[in-house]
Amino acid sequence: MKRSLITIALTLGCVAPAMADMALAKTRSCMACHAVEKKLVGPSFKDIAKRYAGQSDVAPQLASKIVKGGSGVWGPVPMPANNQVSEAESHKLAEWVLSFQ
Repeated sequence: MKRSLITIALTLGCVAPAMADMALAKTRSCMACHAVEKKLVGPSFKDIAKRYAGQSDVAPQLASKIVKGGSGVWGPVPMPANNQVSEAESHKLAEWVLSFQ
């Protein structure tokens, strides 16, 4: 019984932050154009993480793009600015996206 409770606690500890960041991505409309595993209007979060794998300094750049938008990196469709996303939220989202490596 004790071992089962430890397993559950460890599992919830790993899932809770991922779910919280998914909730943030949903409330900030990220999921309107992105999905975790497949391309929608924009690239999947897994494809973004794969492209930037091993680049330790990329999270601040992605956080900036989340807020300011960007174009030309993933094709002709630009990513619009997301003024409703705070700087702290953009950093949390960038780290979350990069965690899909």
